[in-house]
Amino acid sequence: MNNPGLFQARWNLRRLVLCNVVPLALLAFWLWPTGQMLCVIFDEWLFHRLNAPLTSNPIWLHIWAIASLRPFDAVVGVILLTLLIKGDWVFDAMDVRRAFFGFLAILLLLLFIRMLFSKFADYMDWQHSSPSMMINGAVHMSDYFPELEKTWQLKDRSSQSFPGDHASVLLIWAMFMTVFSRGTGQTLTIWGLALLFMMPRLVAGAHWGQDDYIGGVLLAVWGLGWGYYTPFAYHVSEFFLKVTAPVFGQLEKLPVVSRMSVVRTAS
Repeated sequence: MNNPGLFQARWNLRRLVLCNVVPLALLAFWLWPTGQMLCVIFDEWLFHRLNAPLTSNPIWLHIWAIASLRPFDAVVGVILLTLLIKGDWVFDAMDVRRAFFGFLAILLLLLFIRMLFSKFADYMDWQHSSPSMMINGAVHMSDYFPELEKTWQLKDRSSQSFPGDHASVLLIWAMFMTVFSRGTGQTLTIWGLALLFMMPRLVAGAHWGQDDYIGGVLLAVWGLGWGYYTPFAYHVSEFFLKVTAPVFGQLEKLPVVSRMSVVRTAS
């Protein structure tokens, strides 16, 4: 584990500066006309490679249609949360509750940063529609499954697709878990899941690639930098540990629930 204390009540200025320089560099590359042209060329190629097979491969179509439904996001959330609070996988069982509250603090900070950045992006006129709305011949899964779109909110288009908020959450989870990863195999599993769960929006055409590898990455790196490499996660996790202690004290008395690592006494 890279940081046995999980969170620190001090500033890591070197890492914090890095976590601000990287997003600004990505943003500068994206705003640079040549960089933007390269992003568009790559994204159009990627979109056609992922989206075009939907017309000829029913299995591909059904898999990604299910993965593009709003309820599937809840399934993904459960998977990610399970791995986060699984004792003795990334985090020691006694540290799981603290890790959970620390990640929650960083996630809340990410949502705040995302709100501010989205408003700034609107002001700067950086927004754009998704590829499914701009590329001729795009396959719309909602045309194949109109009832799913109506009932379960099938996500295959957006009039404001930048930045990729769905991707930013997956990426900050992966970055957070990687900080504490115990080995290469574990890191590959973490990133494999994050990239896999980013795919539905790309296949359906709800997001350009740049919405994720530019917008999603810069939000996630900012969130991790200001959340983890400052005292923020330390103090917020300490606060949550104190105010929820009575609740977990009661949960520890329940026969099945008490066996969960997150319910056991935190370190």
